Amino acid sequence: MPNKYATFKKDQSLLKDSLTDLQYRVTQKSGTESPFDNTYWDHKEAGLYVDIVSGEPLFASIHKFDSGTGWPSFYQPVDEDFINLKRDFKMVIPRTEARSRYADSHLGHLFKDGPEPTGLRYCINSAALKFIKKDDLQSMGYGEFAALFD
Repeated sequence: MPNKYATFKKDQSLLKDSLTDLQYRVTQKSGTESPFDNTYWDHKEAGLYVDIVSGEPLFASIHKFDSGTGWPSFYQPVDEDFINLKRDFKMVIPRTEARSRYADSHLGHLFKDGPEPTGLRYCINSAALKFIKKDDLQSMGYGEFAALFD
């Protein structure tokens, strides 16, 4: 059975037209947005965070925590199959980059300084995310994730 999120990566010119400059720079050019000046760093509403490019389900508000960094932080994804991890050597210290599986969007980085139960911190750019409210999960095609919020 094919995965409903598995679509071919969109043409770059189409992405440039459908994303804001910041969303394009973050997701396609591995950019980083400013801390404390982004949409979801202190967002507290219940729901699901999905890839802005493909709609792949990535993180749930129940796994979000305040890391003090100014970026949305999660201690686990909703399904590890939607996250690809790779080594990033762009800084002095190697890091682990988090990318979406099907769209290959740059999301942010994974660090091993998060809270229990995982000890992980997925530090994610808001510009890579779209938020689906808990009450809209069914109508937006994400009904299988509604049970997370029971």
